[in-house]
Amino acid sequence: MTKEPTDVLADLADQIADEFEEYRQPGEFKEISLVIENSDERRPTLIVHIDREDADSLADRIDEFLRERGGRTERERYSDTDIRVLATVK
Repeated sequence: MTKEPTDVLADLADQIADEFEEYRQPGEFKEISLVIENSDERRPTLIVHIDREDADSLADRIDEFLRERGGRTERERYSDTDIRVLATVK
């Protein structure tokens, strides 16, 4: 049985939360936020929002992590400290 894209993205979000947990400590400012945007049911998107100094290097690691697990990625840069990595799956 094939998983729905939203389920695959939820699994990827869980994996990111586990792999990069040092940036997501409870009770502290979260340098990585995770959102699944599914307003377009045909193409849901996992949005990984990185908000920290040197966001580029962390975005590179997250981008690679997602691509190694089958995600297709692109980036949106709002500033040097505010980057979003967007991931979709088939």
